[in-house]
Amino acid sequence: MSAAAAATAAGSVDVAIVGGGLAGCALAVALARSGVEVAVLERQPAWRWRAGGVFSSPVTLDALRRVGLADPAMDRMAQPIPAMRLETPGGAMVRLTYGAEAGGPTAVGFDRSALDPALEALAVWAGATIRRGTAVEGVDLTDGAPVLRTRSAMGTATLRCRVVVGADGAHSIVARAAGVARPTLLPERVGLSFHLADPRPDGSDGLHDARLRVFDGGYVGIAPVPGRRVNIGIVLGPSWRDRLARDGAAVTCGAIVSAVPATPDDPATWRDGELCDHIEGAAPLGGRVTRRAGPGWFLVGDAVGFLDPFTGEGLHRALVSTELAAAAIRASFDRPTLAGRAAAAYDRTMRRRFAAKDAVSWLVQAFLSRPASFEYAARRLATRPDVRATMGLVMGDLVPASRGLDPRFLASLLAP
Repeated sequence: MSAAAAATAAGSVDVAIVGGGLAGCALAVALARSGVEVAVLERQPAWRWRAGGVFSSPVTLDALRRVGLADPAMDRMAQPIPAMRLETPGGAMVRLTYGAEAGGPTAVGFDRSALDPALEALAVWAGATIRRGTAVEGVDLTDGAPVLRTRSAMGTATLRCRVVVGADGAHSIVARAAGVARPTLLPERVGLSFHLADPRPDGSDGLHDARLRVFDGGYVGIAPVPGRRVNIGIVLGPSWRDRLARDGAAVTCGAIVSAVPATPDDPATWRDGELCDHIEGAAPLGGRVTRRAGPGWFLVGDAVGFLDPFTGEGLHRALVSTELAAAAIRASFDRPTLAGRAAAAYDRTMRRRFAAKDAVSWLVQAFLSRPASFEYAARRLATRPDVRATMGLVMGDLVPASRGLDPRFLASLLAP
């Protein structure tokens, strides 16, 4: 048994990561490669579909390459998508290409049933220990010396670590233990996601656009993924609460999917496709935190705060958070007396890195909450190529998000 495995079995480890999804495993890879003893605690005994990011701009592929995934592997788990078509209730259509129209790579739709296990395997190869079927039921952060209370098929146990990382989503147990978790400021929403078989013939170039269709009180995203499937992601606001409670998720999702119209470029035959997995829900959708790190703890992925999937790039933000957290954790181990500074620097860097994108997201939410204003802005985006191209780059994290807040850009977007 390796020294790392022996330490983990004995009830102690350098870093305990709560959550074995994309962010947790990517962080485990980075830390284990540098010699840090890492245990990833994942409550699910085996991989299963759960609501998560699927559509992404090309920046996520670059981040996954930095983690260590090779291009041939990503070719099998990422479906190229030429554009995202934003469709409004009033009939406007905005085609965002995320820089592809200028010769750049396209956006992609990920097969999470391939991507997530690949990252887990990479973490194991790097030397991390993966404890599947292990739920973390309590986190004690007293005196900056984390102690975790866990439960598995073997019973309850205690795990001590130098640092605990919450990679367990928008309602992280680590964030709650640190006292930094706060509810989202948006009205309570429900997210629903699943996959349907896609019987459509290949497009002229073998590819299909994704679609993001806004309707009264919510929106639905349709993204092609490998294996001739489409991922369906639905977000419903408070006006749908009673109907969802009355009819259930399956009937509600079926009605929303059936209402998506066919277009000249999309016959929408996927509407009648076979359901490929269970409908996964998330409620309440989103969350926020007042800090992202502190003495003995860090947050990564959606645990650092999650507003809404509409503006996208949650996958990219998650991977960036793991890169920054790995560097900060290694720095705190190299110079323990400066551990507090390393945690504060991570928190500050994450806040600064994504402050402008968060402001753009809030601006989009403001338009969504006012249907007439949203329709106005969408129709102008549809007819102004330069403005539309910039918006796609901002949404895809391909240029600084501050460009989307520049008064000159806003004037170009909103001027009659």
